[in-house]
Amino acid sequence: MAKREPIRPVYPVFRVRSWGEFLKLISEPPYANWAYRGERDERWPLHTSLARYLLNFRVDPRAWARQEARILRVFKRKAHQFIPSPPEPDDDFQWLALMQHHGAPTRLLDFTWSPYVAAFFALERSTTDGVIWAINPFGLDSGAVKHSKMDPRLKGNFARYFVTGKQRFLWLGEPHTMNRRLIAQSGTFVVPGVLDEPVEEIIGASAQQDRLVKFVLTNAVRDAGMRELYRMNITYATLFPDLDGLAKSLAYELEFHWAYNPRTMEKY
Repeated sequence: MAKREPIRPVYPVFRVRSWGEFLKLISEPPYANWAYRGERDERWPLHTSLARYLLNFRVDPRAWARQEARILRVFKRKAHQFIPSPPEPDDDFQWLALMQHHGAPTRLLDFTWSPYVAAFFALERSTTDGVIWAINPFGLDSGAVKHSKMDPRLKGNFARYFVTGKQRFLWLGEPHTMNRRLIAQSGTFVVPGVLDEPVEEIIGASAQQDRLVKFVLTNAVRDAGMRELYRMNITYATLFPDLDGLAKSLAYELEFHWAYNPRTMEKY
């Protein structure tokens, strides 16, 4: 696989300094109906977990396709021991969603249709400036990112268009059957056709400005944002509706109490 030169992406970047400013941006056109992803550090590129693993551990790019196909095959062969109703053997995208759900490295990148869910993931554990990336789902099916015929839900398409890693495009959507976490998070997936470029380079290299936007949530947003999200019942306990989610949700309880401010011990 030939090494590509980094591309200087073209997309708007907003530095958001208050929760109210963020609400105004995501509540009005053009960004109200986009797909969102929150990250706790705005410096992180939009790489999938599979891409990060391959790059960080310096796996030879010539082996990427075979290794990706192999871990999918291994998971299919062994997962039946732990789940009562596994997906159909040839439903690769459903299998990938299941792998993603349980922490395997995949080329699926989690997004959500809810800007508030994205804000939670950007702010909850952030000690610096967080970020929300937003993708226009209606701007993908054109030009270099034409994707409709590459739908990974169609039999054979994942191996044909994605594992080969030869075409720069993105696909956005959900599996036919959604698990509890996807439902709770209003989740969707962005699936890149190549792994050696982050999503913002794949989609942002176009001169068109209506496909991708970056909202940098400065650290000043966190206190008010997390308080409002908590009041909206957006917590780990609701986004991950299981015992693990409940346990993770307790961290913010150290910062918040309805009757007093734990940092100052003053009553509200």
